[in-house]
Amino acid sequence: MTKQKIIYTKELPEYQKKPSKVFKKSGKIERDFYEKEALRLQYELVKFQKWVIDNNKRVLVIFEGMDSAGKSSSIKEFNNYLNPREARSVALPKPNSKELGQWYFQRHLKQIPNAGEIVFFDRSWYNRAGIEQVFGFCTQEQHDHFYRQVNGVEEMLIDDGVLIFKFYLNITHETEKKRLKDRENDPLKGWKLSKLDYLSLDAYDTYAVLRDKMFKLSGTEHAPWCELDANDKKRARLNAIRYLLLNIAYTGKDKTLINGVDKKIVTLHSKGEYYGKCNHMA
Repeated sequence: MTKQKIIYTKELPEYQKKPSKVFKKSGKIERDFYEKEALRLQYELVKFQKWVIDNNKRVLVIFEGMDSAGKSSSIKEFNNYLNPREARSVALPKPNSKELGQWYFQRHLKQIPNAGEIVFFDRSWYNRAGIEQVFGFCTQEQHDHFYRQVNGVEEMLIDDGVLIFKFYLNITHETEKKRLKDRENDPLKGWKLSKLDYLSLDAYDTYAVLRDKMFKLSGTEHAPWCELDANDKKRARLNAIRYLLLNIAYTGKDKTLINGVDKKIVTLHSKGEYYGKCNHMA
């Protein structure tokens, strides 16, 4: 894979129809339109997975974001029609006592995809860039050490052939507050709530500062951050799929469908400085 690119276009289905057929008064996408468009993209994802399997590719897709941003539901959308034998989601629990004594990246690297496999990280080693720093689960020295290593770790993975995509789902404080309230009132979603969610809500501004630091320091040319405005989950999901497929030359791509992303939703962060020496990146 060459360096990731971003192409903004207005030639998207949501802009080719009357706005009343696509958008609610709130500006969010209508469910009927979303489901039809998502299904069209699912056909492309199936083609993509076949290419991954046929060519023994390894694909790692990282999803980060504040609580209730839609990480799990976005991964579910990607996975809807993929062969589950060759696509899996990883959501690691907090490290146990043994893992706390290991190299920080070690337990994550055990989950790196095998040949022909797609792996989705529902949170990742970037916990150390955000939540661990916010709540004192790591020291300042550990946080700083993480940033001295992370770009090199990702560069080595890419140099070894792993295709890495990093998505950050961004939401406003108001959206986060509303979604937590929705979970309180929905018994089917109650399991998603924890004390940490409410503490995270109160720490929104701190998270935002650390998010921007993460973009600046680890959004590199070889492993950029694709930031998605996820206040409308549906628009974020559509554009996440489009961005990934746009950057892979898989067999049978429908280039009339995979032609770019929405500038209102997607921002690429790739200016982070890193001077690695792996052969493929030098």
